[in-house]
Amino acid sequence: MSGVQVTSEVGRLRTVLLHRPGAELQRLTPRNTADLLFDGVPWVGRAQDEHDAFAQALRERDVEVLYLQQLLTETLDVPEARADVVHTAVAPTVVGPTLAATLRSWLLDLPSAELAAHLAAGLTHDELPRTGPEGVVGRLAGPSEFVLPPLPNLLFTRDSSVCVADHVAITSPSMPARQREVSLTGAIYRHHPRFTGTPLLYGGSGEEAWFEGGDVLLLAPGVVAVGVGQRTTPAGVEAFALRAFASGVASTVLAVPIAQERATMHLDTICTMVDVDAVVMFPAVADTLEAWTVTANGDGVEVTGPEPFLAAAAKAMQRGELRVVDTGLDPVTAEREQWDDGNNTLAIAPGLVVAYERNVVTNQALESAGVEVVRIAGSELGSGRGGPRCMSCPVLREPVCS
Repeated sequence: MSGVQVTSEVGRLRTVLLHRPGAELQRLTPRNTADLLFDGVPWVGRAQDEHDAFAQALRERDVEVLYLQQLLTETLDVPEARADVVHTAVAPTVVGPTLAATLRSWLLDLPSAELAAHLAAGLTHDELPRTGPEGVVGRLAGPSEFVLPPLPNLLFTRDSSVCVADHVAITSPSMPARQREVSLTGAIYRHHPRFTGTPLLYGGSGEEAWFEGGDVLLLAPGVVAVGVGQRTTPAGVEAFALRAFASGVASTVLAVPIAQERATMHLDTICTMVDVDAVVMFPAVADTLEAWTVTANGDGVEVTGPEPFLAAAAKAMQRGELRVVDTGLDPVTAEREQWDDGNNTLAIAPGLVVAYERNVVTNQALESAGVEVVRIAGSELGSGRGGPRCMSCPVLREPVCS
């Protein structure tokens, strides 16, 4: 199947986009983990094993797994896509006009697989072939200094693109370490034969307001909740809402303010859907989270609220109320399991989710509420602060039944 079609968080998952961690994680050191948004230096081999098990668990449940690296390699066979991606990766304002010209020429001549590898893993100055003048930047740089920074957060495919109905939003990351990711995903959706012609809701240009996929929850067909906090701005929500209304893929957008902290960087770190009428939520915010309801008003928007998030969501979804999985956690365990992405579940189908095995109490609560849990290891994958939902971008889901 080609194209995209996603109208909910829990419809039967048919196709998902993943990125198997690779050489980009080997670039992480204690000196650069903070800048590259990791909390530690992961054991790369173990992280790959954990990711392979995650992908296999999905395949065993009839989910088609697409890999970003493979799609990117195939996309780079398209001359226009190759030129756009290389132009974005090598900015004269960073590497200087002289080195930029030399580096672009060399990258453009590489085989697609090798170019894709460098775009993900980055390049240091001592890895560059001496094929032309280096300019001031090249002559002054240390041998291990990055001329092309790595993208270790490619692992979290949820953030750089979001499929909404038959459209896709190429997002606008707030953190410098992630901003180049959207040039890769954008190239895939614009130029790969599987996605050519998919209409865009958000362009992925550097001029867009901050807006990241981890903040987007497709509560029901036409109903979208968007977190507002560390990674997504109110302007990003409004811009997305206007385009979603104009394209007909949404009728209601809930703007949900969340704490601007690393522990709660995205809405999906504190709340995800586990059934058509049920969510798992961080207990500390379940009763305090609020939402502003955004609807179309001519060419603009109408904003009402705030009101409690759960009430606003149920009303927009035309349900009496939403079930909340009561984890019953003591405050310390709740905070630990939220940090370990206990609320960051990926639904394969209504009442069937993937979760990290380490969140023992949360998983038991889910099962007590009638939700089947597919447990996966995440001791190394979790070092980048992301769970199964963060590591997956659904491309095709079946429609949900009420």
